[in-house]
Parts: sequence; structure tokens; C-alpha cells
Amino acid sequence: MKTFLIAAGLALAAGILPAKADVLENVKKKGVLVVGVKADYKPFGFRDPSGAIVGIEPDLAADVAKRLGVKLELVPVVSSNRIEFLQQGKIDLMIATMSDKPERRKVTLAIDPPYYSDSVNILLSKKAKLGSWEDLKGKVLCGTSGAWYNKEVSAKYGAEVKAFDGSEKPLFALKGGECIGYLYDQTFIQGKLLDSEWTADYAMPLPGVMEAPWILAVAPGEEAFAKFMTDTTLDWMKTGFIVQEEKKWGIEPTDYSKRMHEKQKGS
Repeated sequence: MKTFLIAAGLALAAGILPAKADVLENVKKKGVLVVGVKADYKPFGFRDPSGAIVGIEPDLAADVAKRLGVKLELVPVVSSNRIEFLQQGKIDLMIATMSDKPERRKVTLAIDPPYYSDSVNILLSKKAKLGSWEDLKGKVLCGTSGAWYNKEVSAKYGAEVKAFDGSEKPLFALKGGECIGYLYDQTFIQGKLLDSEWTADYAMPLPGVMEAPWILAVAPGEEAFAKFMTDTTLDWMKTGFIVQEEKKWGIEPTDYSKRMHEKQKGS
């Protein structure tokens, strides 16, 4: 036992550490890819009447699994736990509407190029009758915990942002009159306005602001997986797969999606 401990100590001192697990190889060996996606963010990830998680990002995850020749397991995540799940190995890959921010790149291995880009907007009560973002001064907005733009909108436009976990709780608070609008990603709001329950009393009258790219992510150090995902993302752009997904799920393709498709299909 002593000999083993001494040998282990010498190995550590010499910098000889056990090889880090290769997530991509492990996925292939076990035959299952575990992907963290939103389940409360229509049309990017939401539950259908049967309870299954469907949407644009589950479709992207399914395509990754198909390319790897493995089964797909979807794990629902929210903004406040998605990075933690990746770091803890609860998911192999994150495709969960995550905006590209320096602090997030420090704790994940972000995939370039970003697969998507979106703006910030507000699902507003029609009673609010705001004409511009500047009209938000002194008003209360509902928001999602972990969204990077909560503080920026508060600082720039003088609104008070009341944050809740996920997206269902702030929507419930909005219906309950706790705020005049829900501050969130523009594509999510477009998705909500596809539902008749929202169109009668709510709208998106303001222009989008603070456009930010979205990134896929794998765990730090997983260079082989990152390379695979970069190649996959470029192929999505080249074939127009993401633009097709936007149309399939009822939203207008963003300028970024169309621009990247044009760029890559000519490469």
C-alpha cells in the first residue's frame, strides 16, 4: 500500500496524470448522446402535448446524434443551470439558446462559428402602450434569471427587471400583472405570439436591440468534440438546415441565418 501511495505521489509530482476522458469517444462507445436543451422556449425547445421535447434545437441535437450514429437523450435545462450541467458531465453537449459572452467562454468550450444570433425584445401588455425603449424608465419588467441583458436594459433604459427561473414563471407573473412586459429573446417572443392565447392582450411593438450570437458548447478540453461540432455547424449553414428549421417552426429566418447560409454555400 505504501509503495502504491509513494508511486502515485511521484507520478503526481512529475505531472503524470490519468488521461482525461474523451466525451466524443465515450458517446460513441455507449451509443447515446446526451444534449441539454430548453423545454420552455418555443419554438427552440418546448414540450408537445405528449410531453416530448420538440423544436429547433432538439432537431439540431437529433442531427448531431444521427451523424454520430447514436441514440439521442434530451435533458431539459434552464439559463441558470445549463453551464453547471455541462461542467458536471450531466450532459455531453449544450444547445440551449445561450448568448455568446466572454464569461461563458471562460467556463465552457464554445463552438465557432456561433450557430445562431438573436435580438432582445419585450412581450408587452397592450395596455402599456410604449412607443420606445426610453419609455421604460421607472416601469417593471419580468425577466429570466441568468439572462445577460437584464442588468444592461435596467441600466440603459431605467426599467426594473424582476427575474424568475425559466420562462414559464415570468410569463405567469406577467399575466398576473406583476410587470408590464417580459424581457427576453426576440425569437422566443415571436414563438409566443404564434399562440392565440397571447395575441389578444400582448404584442411586440418595439424594435429588437442588443443583437447577440448564440453558441453551442461542450466541456472545456474536449477539442475533438469541438472540432466535430464546428464542422457540423458549418454544414448546417452550408445546406441551409437552420433556415429550414426556422421556417418549419414558424418564425422568420434571422438576417444572421440567411447571411451565414449565403456565405457557406459558396465555400
